Amino acid sequence: MTDQEIVYSAATIQARVRELGARLTMDYHGRPLVVIGVLNGAFIFLADLVRAMDLDLEVDFVRAASYGAATVSSGRVALTRQVELCLAGKDVLLVEDIVDTGRTLAALMEVIKSGQPNSLKVCALIDKTERREVALTADYACFTEAHGFLVGYGLDCAEQYRNLPAICRLRQPSTPPCP
Repeated sequence: MTDQEIVYSAATIQARVRELGARLTMDYHGRPLVVIGVLNGAFIFLADLVRAMDLDLEVDFVRAASYGAATVSSGRVALTRQVELCLAGKDVLLVEDIVDTGRTLAALMEVIKSGQPNSLKVCALIDKTERREVALTADYACFTEAHGFLVGYGLDCAEQYRNLPAICRLRQPSTPPCP
């Protein structure tokens, strides 16, 4: 791990996810909830989060891409997997790995709102405000981190580092070409 420095240890992440799961359990008690994970980055966070929630819920996924193999968002949001569950009249919690510029999240929120949910809230592993371009904030966040390129616990750099148990800052992010 010479090219990364640990920002949040695995133990810190798990403690924060448990706290957030307890809060979500209280906030959504007795309400029909659909939890939608944004692939690929949120899959680890979503798995741990829903296990920390003592609720009956449905889970679905959406896939959106704006980075490709780069470390800077392309500015174009491509939806490559749509939500399959019916959202009408249900509370929806959109789970993101990281809210960065906000463009991807804003595009996803518009798509989800078209399904006429009762409510829509955003839960992010990291609400990163450093490069925010869209006026929005996560309703729930484990961490607020404002500097550097973060990897691990689902976060990637050109599809690498997702499997790290901690969240790390890359000292010199590389942008290898996609094969």
